Parts: sequence; structure tokens; C-alpha cells
Amino acid sequence: MELVPAADEQAREQFSAVVARHSHSLFRAARAVLDSDADAEDAVGEAVLRAWQSWDRLRTTEAARAWLLKIVVNCAYEQRRKGSRVTYTDDLEALAGAEEPVPPASGLWEAVLRLPEEQRAAVVLYYYEELSVAETARALGVAQGTVKSRLNRARGRLRDLLNEEES
Repeated sequence: MELVPAADEQAREQFSAVVARHSHSLFRAARAVLDSDADAEDAVGEAVLRAWQSWDRLRTTEAARAWLLKIVVNCAYEQRRKGSRVTYTDDLEALAGAEEPVPPASGLWEAVLRLPEEQRAAVVLYYYEELSVAETARALGVAQGTVKSRLNRARGRLRDLLNEEES
């Protein structure tokens, strides 16, 4: 039986605690980019693996949340690019028949999920994960002004979607 050095064991425990503390945020960020829960779970798994491999490069644990979110968003975008050729069997019926009208959103989260991908990711990171505009911009790899305009357009679209629901 191989003994694990105490420093490695401490790093594992610290990493596990950080991931456990932010797991819901990681999933929500991945789900903002991807179209299914299963894909989001895969992206989070890949992000956790990559984060563990780079854990020793993180300077402070206070920055871990934003760092993990950036990794998970990158993994989600990468998975989206790779998976664009996959057609889920749940989607076949919709593809085979005529286009049906989209039902109104039933609540804020459902409305957020109906936003275009770029707006959805900005909304989730800024409002749900409470990252600053600068942190959101870093996580998405865009300029701060781009984040602000995406948030502005998303607020308008959400207003429309939620007003549809009330009508």
C-alpha cells in the first residue's frame, strides 16, 4: 500500500472542500452554456479534473470560485463545439414535425434558459453567481463592455419573456 504524503492529502482535502462548496455554481454555469443537464455534468467533471491538475498553480483559495467558474465555462464551450454534431433522440420528434410554438416561460430560471447562449452565460455568472462585470468578462473571455451589453439585451429579453407568461 502506497502512503500519500501529508501535503498531498491536505491539498486533496482542500480541493475537495472547494469543489463541494461551489458545485452548484459550477453546474449552473455549465448549464447556462449547454442545452442539457447531462452535458453540463460532463463539462463540470472535465473542469474538476483540469482544476485538480492545475491546483498547485492557484495562488489563493479566495480566488478559487472565479477560477473554477472560468474553467467550467471554457469546458462547456469546448464541449459545445465538439458536440455540435450530436442529435439527441429527445430532439428527433421536434426535428421531424413542423415547428411548434415555444410555450411561455414558467418562471425566471426557465426564461433565463431560453435566452441566447451568450446572454444566458453572462446572466448566470453575473446575477446567479454574483461575479463582478470584470470577473464575468474574464470567465467568458470577452471585454467588460461586451458583458454589459449582453446583460442589457438579456434583461430586455427576460422582460419580454416574463410579460408573455403573464398574458
